[in-house]
Amino acid sequence: MSTKVMISLPDALATRMRAVIPNRQRSKLFATLLEEEINKREKELYMRALDLENNKGSAQEESDWETNFGGDGLNDI
Repeated sequence: MSTKVMISLPDALATRMRAVIPNRQRSKLFATLLEEEINKREKELYMRALDLENNKGSAQEESDWETNFGGDGLNDI
């Protein structure tokens, strides 16, 4: 199953993409690149959480965590 999403790209980048990446390969390429980035960020989040759990995190890291990832998102609705 798949979901369509809309993204915005700078005009010059979109032009270059269309010139070198065939239509039927774009979605797979985006999915691959996005998966790699998400995996990288999830690993970083896990390592930060592990450090905090082991009391290795500093007060600044805790503050950064709350600023960047805090809240449950319910107030955003």
